[in-house]
Amino acid sequence: MSSSDQPNPKPGVMDIAAYVPGRESADGVAKVYKLSSNESPLGPSPKVTAAFAARNVDLATYPDGSAHELRQAISKAHGLNPGNILCGNGSDELLGLLCQTYLAPGDEGLFTQHGFLVYKIQIMAAGATPVSVPDTDLTADVDAILAAVTRKTKMVFLANPNNPTGTYIPVNEVRRLHAGLPAHVLLVLDAAYAEYVRRNDYEAGIELVSANTNVVMTRTFSKIHGLAGLRIGWMYANEAIIDACNRVRGPFNVNALAIIAGAAAIGDRAHVERAVEHNEVWLGRVSTALEALGLKVTPSVGNFVLIHFPQTAGKTAAEADEYLSSRGYILRRVAGYGLPDALRMTIGSEEANLGVIDALTELMA
Repeated sequence: MSSSDQPNPKPGVMDIAAYVPGRESADGVAKVYKLSSNESPLGPSPKVTAAFAARNVDLATYPDGSAHELRQAISKAHGLNPGNILCGNGSDELLGLLCQTYLAPGDEGLFTQHGFLVYKIQIMAAGATPVSVPDTDLTADVDAILAAVTRKTKMVFLANPNNPTGTYIPVNEVRRLHAGLPAHVLLVLDAAYAEYVRRNDYEAGIELVSANTNVVMTRTFSKIHGLAGLRIGWMYANEAIIDACNRVRGPFNVNALAIIAGAAAIGDRAHVERAVEHNEVWLGRVSTALEALGLKVTPSVGNFVLIHFPQTAGKTAAEADEYLSSRGYILRRVAGYGLPDALRMTIGSEEANLGVIDALTELMA
């Protein structure tokens, strides 16, 4: 059968490398510690469970298509106009929605060398051309990004902090990046890990969005709020951008349980602070312990660390991954991000963190 005798994807789709999520299991291991997807070891706020118990959700009816309750809760938590907020099935959906709304064949979308793989996937899915911009010391380079902008550039993605490196650029550099972009180029600030950052020179993007018409900030409930299983994301943008994306998005893209859970979670500041405190303590302890073993750890402001392994036989990233997996510790291979000699480790529970340190101590001895 020839290709003309069957349905075929549009040009470019089969050139996309499908996203492969972090592994969840290890064969022959009694207890598995999943440290491959940057999920919260504290789980969701107790207020989420309480909200579910207090609400009688009719699963036979559609959810509120505008996610009004959730947008109002986000608005209250961050002091934003709900008309500038759009919710989605995870921030991944919103990134794709922006590409489908603003990119067309012949356009270019820029992203950094070690940026989130979904950017390239969604740019290509929209029929546009992906352009990767080199990092400097595993950190976004504003001058390199601006130098890569052409007349075809329509969108620039910046994960800040970046996954999987854990690095960030300060707010003055983000502003410099925006100032150097043409007015018709959309700057997308992916702030999935913003809540974890404790740096005086960091800003997630709210101020920049508020003051401009060509900036979008995306956020997620999958990380610090511990709701990855419900897939909840939101973006803050100029009302014209919200209006355009609303014309493209699915009419009921956030489910009823997600709306309730998100609204409850974002109002629990105490739970967020507990998650931040746990991460602050263990991010430092894990980094220090691994560096003491002779491993290089990229300084991170997120809830994960990027661990670099030598090419010495028996101690490579691939062998470390196999060694850890055999003991139930699942980390993330990041060869797809151009980092074949590194593993990304989520900051997990105390038990999980100490287990990884002990296992790598044995391996690197």
